Amino acid sequence: MHKETPHIKPNGAEIAETILLPGDPLRAKFIAETYLEDVVQFNEVRGMLGYTGTFKGRRISVMGTGMGTPSMSLYSWELINIFGVKNLIRIGSAGAIQDHLNLYDIVFAMGSSTDSNYGSQYNLPGQYSITASFELLEKAKKIADEKGQRVHVGNVLSSDIFYHADPTALQRWSEMGILCAEMESAGLYMNAARAGVNALCILTISDHIFRHEQTTQEERQTAFTNMMEIALELA
Repeated sequence: MHKETPHIKPNGAEIAETILLPGDPLRAKFIAETYLEDVVQFNEVRGMLGYTGTFKGRRISVMGTGMGTPSMSLYSWELINIFGVKNLIRIGSAGAIQDHLNLYDIVFAMGSSTDSNYGSQYNLPGQYSITASFELLEKAKKIADEKGQRVHVGNVLSSDIFYHADPTALQRWSEMGILCAEMESAGLYMNAARAGVNALCILTISDHIFRHEQTTQEERQTAFTNMMEIALELA
């Protein structure tokens, strides 16, 4: 009997143990069509496109996750616990909040600070430190070094809030050394930790929040090739 959920219906198509997770399903389609061979589509429910193919002879999947912790957490939970995915690599965009970061810079999210309440479900008797899989992080840094690609490694903010009522909030995160802001890594990392699998968030700086610099939507979908290629090599 084929495995499926209300949100992912592969109809017998394979989902690989390593998966790339862009927020935008059209970016998943772009990656599949540009980089993968022998591609089979495994999901189209709610337009959340997913594909499996080969990259340099290795099986790899790619699927959109939507925006925010609830969406990422739903899809990653099902991929891990229903479909047996072992390595989950988010590839996304982020807004820089440090002066030394510039547009198109790549960030590896070693840690994920958050304002989300997602972790409350675990009823932990303290504050949980949300971190990436060192196995994937170490491998990704080695790949970037071999490519001569400069990357930033550190703590990011995974926020539930895009339009914040407090205009000073990001400045306070910046003062704690947070590199950039995105919306999905915390839920992904907690799901992975709970299940004992690997997760890493690789980000490209799409805008600088304090300098009011930004890339276009078209560039976010197709031009972040350095980030995509590092992630593909992790398979």
